[in-house]
Amino acid sequence: MSLPQPVPPSWKDLGKSSNDLLGKDYPFHGTSLEVKTKTPSNVAFKVGGNRDSKSGGITGDIEAKYTDKKNGLVFTETWTTSNALKSQLELENYLAKGLKLDIATSLTPDKGQKSALLNVVYKQSGVHTRGAFDVFKGPTFTTDTVFGRDGFLFGAETAYNVTEGKITRYAAAIGYNAPEYAVTVHGLNNLKTFTASYYHRVSADVEAGAKAVYDTKATTSGVALEVGTKAYLDSAAFVKAKINNSGVLALGYTQALRPGVKASFGLALDTQRLNEISPTGPTHKVGANIVFES
Repeated sequence: MSLPQPVPPSWKDLGKSSNDLLGKDYPFHGTSLEVKTKTPSNVAFKVGGNRDSKSGGITGDIEAKYTDKKNGLVFTETWTTSNALKSQLELENYLAKGLKLDIATSLTPDKGQKSALLNVVYKQSGVHTRGAFDVFKGPTFTTDTVFGRDGFLFGAETAYNVTEGKITRYAAAIGYNAPEYAVTVHGLNNLKTFTASYYHRVSADVEAGAKAVYDTKATTSGVALEVGTKAYLDSAAFVKAKINNSGVLALGYTQALRPGVKASFGLALDTQRLNEISPTGPTHKVGANIVFES
């Protein structure tokens, strides 16, 4: 008998298994380094840097996070190399069980940019509901809900511009989750873009998945298709591979070198341009990601 599958926290997380399989652990866009440490006083620090292989630009950020599990409090401060100051305050299960309050702000003094987002999340066993109020953009109120029963999931999102007095965005998703597989269909961009994804845990060591995207407003006809797989070599290493209908083949390899040290390597090959001596435009890419965590 299959165990009941949990309801995802957001409608966007329907199809997360397939999205993670096809999107994560392929660091071919550049080289990045991440260092994570934690103090006995429940303060965690994270420093990250990334060099983009296309532009050659280097970006980074430093993050400090304080966690008080007893009171459900999390406070995060982030400072980026673009001089953006970000703050986030989360309070969960304090006022009521299943209720989470979240305030996220951002300030970029050099450009005079600022943002403030107020989030309210309510979670129960068969339903997750979120509401977000963007103070400076619109202002806009966004809400989404996910319902789940016996493995079947349904989610929807809508955004309402308070100033203009109209709905600016809506989307929906439906899916089915089982312990070994999951299927999901999304209707995005006011139901103008449709995606269908499939994930299958073939065995304890092998996973497979696929995703198709159809855009009714695209200038080129047809469906974009991507398929991929993941195989564990042992308890400390795995390889991933995916290919799309444009002929781009991506490979990824992740190895836990020792406790707290993980290295990932990515490679993308345009199989339709392998014989070109001096190809123009983006073709083959290679990158790496190293994480240190204590």
